[in-house]
Amino acid sequence: MVLDKIKNTNDIKKLEREEIRQLPDEIRQYLIQSLSKTGGHLASNLGVVELTIALHLTFDLPEDKLIWDVGHQSYTHKLLTGRREGFATLRQYGGMSGFPKRSESDCDCFNTGHSSTSVSAGLGLAAARDLRGETHKVISVIGDGALTGGMAFEALNNASKLETNFIIVLNDNDMSISPNVGGLSQYLGGIRTAAAYQDLKNGVMESLNKIPVYGERLVRRIRRTKSGIKQLLIPGMLFEDMGILYLGPVDGHDIDKMTAMFQKASRVNGPVLVHVLTQKGKGYEPAVRHPARFHGTEPFEIDTGLVRQKKKKAAYTDIFSTVMRKLGDRDERVTAVTAAMETGTGLKRFHNMFPERFFDVGIAEEHAVTFAAGLAAGGRRPVFAVYSSFLQRAYDQILHDVCLQDLPVVFAIDRAGIVGSDGETHQGIFDISYLRTMPGMTLLAPKNKWEFSDMIKFAVNYGHPIAIRYPRGEAFDGLSDFRAPIVCGKSEVIYQTGTVVLLAYGSMVKTALEVRRRLKQDGIACALVNLRFARPLDTQMLSEAAGTYELAVTMEENVKTGGVGEAVSEYFRETGADIRVLHIAVADTFVTHGNVEILKQQIGLDAQSIAEKIKMVIK
Repeated sequence: MVLDKIKNTNDIKKLEREEIRQLPDEIRQYLIQSLSKTGGHLASNLGVVELTIALHLTFDLPEDKLIWDVGHQSYTHKLLTGRREGFATLRQYGGMSGFPKRSESDCDCFNTGHSSTSVSAGLGLAAARDLRGETHKVISVIGDGALTGGMAFEALNNASKLETNFIIVLNDNDMSISPNVGGLSQYLGGIRTAAAYQDLKNGVMESLNKIPVYGERLVRRIRRTKSGIKQLLIPGMLFEDMGILYLGPVDGHDIDKMTAMFQKASRVNGPVLVHVLTQKGKGYEPAVRHPARFHGTEPFEIDTGLVRQKKKKAAYTDIFSTVMRKLGDRDERVTAVTAAMETGTGLKRFHNMFPERFFDVGIAEEHAVTFAAGLAAGGRRPVFAVYSSFLQRAYDQILHDVCLQDLPVVFAIDRAGIVGSDGETHQGIFDISYLRTMPGMTLLAPKNKWEFSDMIKFAVNYGHPIAIRYPRGEAFDGLSDFRAPIVCGKSEVIYQTGTVVLLAYGSMVKTALEVRRRLKQDGIACALVNLRFARPLDTQMLSEAAGTYELAVTMEENVKTGGVGEAVSEYFRETGADIRVLHIAVADTFVTHGNVEILKQQIGLDAQSIAEKIKMVIK
């Protein structure tokens, strides 16, 4: 195998021409075989195999700096930089990350995980290079989906001022996770079909450049002119008007054409954008047909593409999907908003049933929040479904545009808490802390699937800013007999006994049940309260608990600072309550990638660790 010859960075440059032609197929087969066992981001990686090869053939890593936007498409890059052995432990605890990591390789010059960041980071690296008087190349790869993020346009605007080389590679596969939407997608679609214009542009420019002395001057004048001649540059006009030289589009699966284009881009004194057309999932038919399903996949059967172990119980996302569809039937005010995550957040059924009330704004969380605020101001009841780690990108919009105006926007916060394999950039462990500080925000979390259903219905009819956080994975179906009506700011007392009370929030109620069982075996009786609300707190219940119990144990899947535990302690302190408090929360740190249960054990959020901490405090 040719792939066997690549053991270190830049080994690809030692290959013969025929070996390079053979390499893409070998890499695709390796990725399919490997990810069928471990799971991972398949479709996006299959689409950039030739692109990654061309980048590694053209540039010299780690001297040259290559930044992958989002970073989930960096698997081929990892293979070409000597990390093949790491794929056996991909996204597992202690194993190789599914994203670029500076601590993992000096060929990963910038950590990524969220979209629309690579141009800003690359521009900063280019400025640092220039300040040091160095001449290495900086290349930022960004997808057409990520280009819809406002931060990308802020960076493009800033890049136009640069007078030294900076290369932006636009990986255009007409997809983010769900299909792309909006004007930019239509614009790029026009470029894809503008081959005739591009051929004309290239022919004219090449002919002019051959004219001695005056040719280059004419080319420069054409680039500057506002006359009709400028229409020769129609395919890249948006970028050219921003002061960024546009090259392309080029076939993203033709290594020779891309290397020639990258070499040309390297000679430009200023920012240059190379537009590359790729196919998401290329080389594996199930991923081509269903790119969203293979964006981040569990282990699967190669022959069929079907996941090996299907989930047996409904996930919280499934519950959300069902309830949203029903609410759409009952209330025409209900609208749904997503930021390029229609499938992941469970809004596909709502979209199918109520297309005129469904809005996918693309990868643009800040815009999504203020757009939802506008819907609410216009008399609608918008539900913005979003992953916890992505919502934090819209902090200012939640505070300023929703809470300040007391608008009835519902934030359905999926993947809250420990999410596992995607690691630090995707763990949803900060939303309680920043949402709890916002005046007018109501924050709640369900203990099980029935309570989740009740909370969504409550939220839609609430009439004020409100956020529901819920975890990834199977919905808890225990405690079915406990279904008290949802009342704003009121908790639910499940068990009353002993001198210790477990104050559990959301997903931690399930864990608290196991903690209670373990402590009971050791002769320690515990009460259990389902907090339900992080804001407002049930102060009446807390006052009663302070007069009844000796120890209150707060339990949450969030960092300690700013969490529910701190709110409970603050209340007890302010009221002079005579009760000790033990906080069970995530330490104020970033949580790595790995299996959720293993991670919880490592950070002390599992039942056994919590029970041991409680026994130590009691002793």
